[in-house]
Amino acid sequence: MKRVTIPVAYMPLVDAAPLIVAQEMGFADAEGIALDLIAAPSWSSVRDMLAFGRVDAAHMLSPVPVAMAMGLGGVATAMSAVSVLSVNGNVIGVGKPLEEKLRAIGFEFDFVDPVKAARALAKVRGGPIIFGVPFPFSMHVELLRYWSAATDLGPNGIVIRTVPPPLMASALAVGDIDAFCVGEPWGSVAVEQGSGALLLPGTSIWSFAPEKVLAVRTEWAETEPDLTGRLMRALWRAGRWLADPDARLAAATLLSRKSYLDVPPELIDRALSGHLLVSDRGEQRKVDGFLLFHEGAANFPWRSQAKWIGQHLAQYHGIGSATDMDAISKVYRAELYRMHMGATGCDMPGASEKVEGAILHATPVASAAGTLTLLPNHFFNAQVFDFPPD
Repeated sequence: MKRVTIPVAYMPLVDAAPLIVAQEMGFADAEGIALDLIAAPSWSSVRDMLAFGRVDAAHMLSPVPVAMAMGLGGVATAMSAVSVLSVNGNVIGVGKPLEEKLRAIGFEFDFVDPVKAARALAKVRGGPIIFGVPFPFSMHVELLRYWSAATDLGPNGIVIRTVPPPLMASALAVGDIDAFCVGEPWGSVAVEQGSGALLLPGTSIWSFAPEKVLAVRTEWAETEPDLTGRLMRALWRAGRWLADPDARLAAATLLSRKSYLDVPPELIDRALSGHLLVSDRGEQRKVDGFLLFHEGAANFPWRSQAKWIGQHLAQYHGIGSATDMDAISKVYRAELYRMHMGATGCDMPGASEKVEGAILHATPVASAAGTLTLLPNHFFNAQVFDFPPD
């Protein structure tokens, strides 16, 4: 097998772990590839590096390929999400001024109840709350808008401002933003620096939200099917390794290196374990399923997830229609996943779509080998999203 180097862009986040682990722990080498991992300063840089051919693959925000298929963002290159790299992993936090106001009315920072948290924020805010997010087309934005529209915050109760993840804590400290939604470890960095407190995990809004995808140019996936498959399999095996609790220490140490995240390994371990420190008062909270890399068919690119994202983007931006969603959802390449991942022996779901929000408990589902169990997938307000199949 000829060894080929694939340039891949990523943002320094804990959920970039499958890429880093695949290269450092030999999963890429076992597939006859090497990953040239290129850290980017912002998500727009990641998107543009991929779109314009600087790299062949990228660690990408799950809504970006959908947004591009809808003509949003000003970049027209056709992108494909060939697998999901991670599920969940975001935190919502507030700066010191809001933290102090919340504590003054007795809010306990239980890190559980999004309805109660929104009610408390609505009581203490002086106007719309400015939330820092990593990119306009991101699960961070979709979770915030979904949450605010369905609670006392209201659809006009938040203002979105883009801040690169590594700069989120400093933006909070100087008052450029009031609050944030960001991936780890950057929420924990804000806590460590004393600039804010964590209010909610993203899982409290949607318990199984696709966070990052492996994105490639559609043209590359079609002209380089062998490399696409090798890359997907290497990352799948890295995600399986990350799902082993015994791998946490090694993973945290690896990701903490200066060449990758350059933060203390204990901050990375918080995300990997779901044991989070929510304030500089030492308050600790445990979140099951805080960040997933493998369990519950986490890596499968469900077209129903793409439709959920597309529907919400269409509603907010006033474009598209329900009839467009079938075509748009095909940027989540379930058929390529089935084609390339069979060699791993992983069990495949029997369908490429499901009812989003309808799984309250771990549930066995129809699959190729009959061994697949999906994890809880529900929204905080008990809505379900059922789309006609394509």
